[in-house]
Amino acid sequence: MTWFQAVIIAIVEGITEFLPISSTGHMIITEALLGMKIDEFTKAFTVNIQFGAILSVVVLYWRRFLQSWTFYQKLFVAFLPAAVIGFLAGDFIDSLLENVMVVAIMMLAGGILLLFVDKWFSKEADNQEVTYPKAFKIGFWQCIAMIPGVSRSAATIVGGMQQKLSRSNAAEFSFFLAVPTMAAASAYKLLKDYKIFTLDNLGILLVGNIIAFIVAMIAIKTFITFLQKHGFRVFGWYRIVVGIVLIVLLLMGVDLKVI
Repeated sequence: MTWFQAVIIAIVEGITEFLPISSTGHMIITEALLGMKIDEFTKAFTVNIQFGAILSVVVLYWRRFLQSWTFYQKLFVAFLPAAVIGFLAGDFIDSLLENVMVVAIMMLAGGILLLFVDKWFSKEADNQEVTYPKAFKIGFWQCIAMIPGVSRSAATIVGGMQQKLSRSNAAEFSFFLAVPTMAAASAYKLLKDYKIFTLDNLGILLVGNIIAFIVAMIAIKTFITFLQKHGFRVFGWYRIVVGIVLIVLLLMGVDLKVI
């Protein structure tokens, strides 16, 4: 991985992590377009720069993280389904991460879904409190995002709205839930692959996290404002266009697979 590639991937991570368009999918697409050779460090990098992104949530919402132990207990309850399923199906999930066709299909399907989300749940929001049962159910929605191209943010926000939260409250809980989920994924990857890190590539990883942190802070603030005013339709159409373009390119024989 070159410094240029690391900066581009970090920017993509920062922009897409909290938008309902799939950060993993976009990083896979970016890696394919850059013609990157995917070695063990590259895989670790794409997981561990998520730390910079989640740190932006803690900084932006630091008061919420100091409010009570109940807040953390609800996050833990919501985190449990992904922790269990991720542990049991880790190898299968990893096998999907290099498949651009899976990303393309999920981008298209998720985009179609987002076109109707606002209409389905426009009159549903009647209780803004995230209870333990609601947190647990949202946690299962998050598990859908283990398929690359689905979007963790989209799955958990839609799950929150299905549990009768408003768009903005569902989005904020999605941000909060990202902290333990992504922190666990980053820590697991670090512990598992610590031997691949050297003084040289640790510098690349540090810069990647800093860039992802800065970009994610801007993306979060912009996304909440946009979501309150316009809803999900724009993101839905974006996903549909990207999904169709990718499928057409793959069917034409264009090699977008990461190597």
